[in-house]
Amino acid sequence: MGISNRAKNFLDALREKFTIDDAKEHLSPKYENIPITLRTVTRSSPSIIERIWRQLLKMGVTAEAKTELADPFTVQSAENYQANIENMIGTVKIPVGVIGPLRVNGLHANGDYLIPLATTEAALVASYNRGAKAVNKAGGVTVTTLANTVLRSPVFRFENILQSGLFIEWLTRQEEELIKAAQSTTSHGKLIALTPMIDAELVYILCGFSTGDASGQNMVTFASEAMCQYILEHCPIKPISWFLEGNLSGDKKASFLSVMKGRGRKATAQVELSHTIVESVLGVSVEQFLEYVRIANLGALMAGQIGAQAHYANGLAALFLATGQDVACVSETSIGFTRAEETENGLKFTVTLPNLIVGTVGGGTGLPSQKAGLELMGLKGSGHANAFAEVAAGLILCGELSLTAAVAGGQFGMAHMRLARGRKTNASTRS
Repeated sequence: MGISNRAKNFLDALREKFTIDDAKEHLSPKYENIPITLRTVTRSSPSIIERIWRQLLKMGVTAEAKTELADPFTVQSAENYQANIENMIGTVKIPVGVIGPLRVNGLHANGDYLIPLATTEAALVASYNRGAKAVNKAGGVTVTTLANTVLRSPVFRFENILQSGLFIEWLTRQEEELIKAAQSTTSHGKLIALTPMIDAELVYILCGFSTGDASGQNMVTFASEAMCQYILEHCPIKPISWFLEGNLSGDKKASFLSVMKGRGRKATAQVELSHTIVESVLGVSVEQFLEYVRIANLGALMAGQIGAQAHYANGLAALFLATGQDVACVSETSIGFTRAEETENGLKFTVTLPNLIVGTVGGGTGLPSQKAGLELMGLKGSGHANAFAEVAAGLILCGELSLTAAVAGGQFGMAHMRLARGRKTNASTRS
């Protein structure tokens, strides 16, 4: 058995730079002149930002960094960000593009929608816009939201399996009281499912909540904690220990459980494209397109990918940044399934996203730029979360459609070369 060349090359490169003693010195804990960690400040104001920057400048941070991050407009509107940040020193400017209007034929979103995308990746907005053009020529994308369940998974530890069983027996008789306890913390969320899962002396409780128009991450945390407090106060079988989150819920992690049960809103989107549209807009034949989809899905299977898709994360991250969603949720939201099949007139193309953690109220949706992004879509405020999920699913379909066609038709590398390198600043905005 031989050691891989990759490992040998890496070790050789380290040996050229470090002796064993050097490496030991670099990797050892160091207790001299331990830095004093910045004090956490939960309020935001011009004076607080200035005070923190005085500390940073003394630490050697450049004045140029302050100029870029703490521009006058940001500093003067610092209070707007207070509920969303600690130790605020400014804002990061990410370019925002727009695609569409995209025609969405959904149960909740029904109309033509402009969609803002915040990204630093050239070619991304152009690609999604091309997908939207193809979809519009086909009469729009058909979309529906299928479910809304946000999960939290408290866990209780007992002395033995018998106690775990007795606890579950007690739990099954407490449905109304547990719902009441959870409801005491929210007027919008509702406990709709409760599944105990036993592993010897451990009992995980998978709690499913509907969350109204909020993405609901904090909502389900507060409600679950209230429910657990009721359990601790009233259950005759006392746990040795308990934790609010047992890491079963899939929060900000890709998991098979989330695929099967869904975490957030589940949405599916579909479009039927004629041969003419595929060839004229996407620049590829239906046969080439379908061949690549088959090969790519096999590649996903061989890689052990959860789901089978090309790049859900690209569109979701850009949309989330532009509209105040929890961007870290892209780690779970970007799971899904892309399918394509031949029809008599062309092809049918489908995407399904089981874990859309999105909302139109709460969290970052009220920040100035992000609120403007939702206003641009016509989906700001309460009553629009399901519609937002359907537009998001339509967006993802556009991105999958365009990228698949680009790779299938040999356009992928050239498109990035043309759009990402040496592009003139006055490039045409015509599609």
